[in-house]
Amino acid sequence: MQAKVKKWIVQLASGANVATILVMLAVGYSDRLNPASHPLMATLGLTFPVFLAINAAFLVFWAFFKLRRTLIPLVGFVACFGPVRTYIPLNVNSNPTDSCLKVLSYNTFLWGGGEATEPQRWEMLNYVKEKDADILCLQEANLGGKFQATIDSLLNSIYPYHDIKEKTTIYDRLAIYSKYPIVRSERVMYPQSEDFSQACWVAMPGDTVLVVNNHFATTGLTEAQRQEFKSMLKGDLRTKQMPSLGKSLVHKLGEYAKIRAPQVQCVAQFVRKRKGQSIILCGDFNDSPISYAHRCMAKELTDCYVASGNGPGISYHRNAFYVRIDNIMCSDDWQPLKCVVENKVKTSDHYPIFCLLQKLRK
Repeated sequence: MQAKVKKWIVQLASGANVATILVMLAVGYSDRLNPASHPLMATLGLTFPVFLAINAAFLVFWAFFKLRRTLIPLVGFVACFGPVRTYIPLNVNSNPTDSCLKVLSYNTFLWGGGEATEPQRWEMLNYVKEKDADILCLQEANLGGKFQATIDSLLNSIYPYHDIKEKTTIYDRLAIYSKYPIVRSERVMYPQSEDFSQACWVAMPGDTVLVVNNHFATTGLTEAQRQEFKSMLKGDLRTKQMPSLGKSLVHKLGEYAKIRAPQVQCVAQFVRKRKGQSIILCGDFNDSPISYAHRCMAKELTDCYVASGNGPGISYHRNAFYVRIDNIMCSDDWQPLKCVVENKVKTSDHYPIFCLLQKLRK
């Protein structure tokens, strides 16, 4: 009788493990779907870590229950190697040299917004000062008011060259600060929109580098919806509320993924037309590593975090949306040596992402 029960458990668990892998594959490769045609399916990438964790749990289960069956989750990880590496890369970092270019990208959330205290804003500014990046890309960088003058004064004292572009569609500022001369800049206009990304040509020793700073469309979720999502994950909502809430959240996420798609395509085309030039691209994609937005851009440039980072690198950390949505990418004349998402300063809803880039000889 005991043998029959064990056999039944093995068969049931094996089937569940295979089903998990099939779903993990579907979710892992959902970034192939254009949100313009499949807005709801294109949001599946957000669930990828759930199925990744379930498959890992099966690996532990089989290790104790039936060792040979560990092949099932291991085959699943191999089949899904691309998405797994994109979501949670593991790398052995090379030793940086003094000639490395230091790049920092940071969505400051209006330097913490109206709720932040002055000491908290100084903590953010001191962090930026201490990183001493050669190129600094900021998003949502316009606090306004009296303290903005302090911010501008400090950053201008560190960086002799800067380009600031205010967005009119939303309360946003894109800013590129550089220790090297900015020879020209322009807006990369999105189709049928007043919104844009920022492009600057930076004159560095031996080459001119195109730096592109982005802040693509948000998820569209209100603060109330974010709180409801957090409550849903905690199980604080009534069971009857969850299906309708889940459906409305997915619909909203799909709707804004559809808005982001042409924005990302526009910037990807801008980069593609300049193939052969030295390019560094930064910013807040407002989408997960398993998304059409990320894949579209990673087809043109190297994702510095995937190439030289370790772990999930969570950069957005509010309301249970713990995911890496901030990125630094580069053309193939650069080698990313170390890319990290640093969680020292928590005033913004984003953590900054920092990368050391080594210029390769032609």
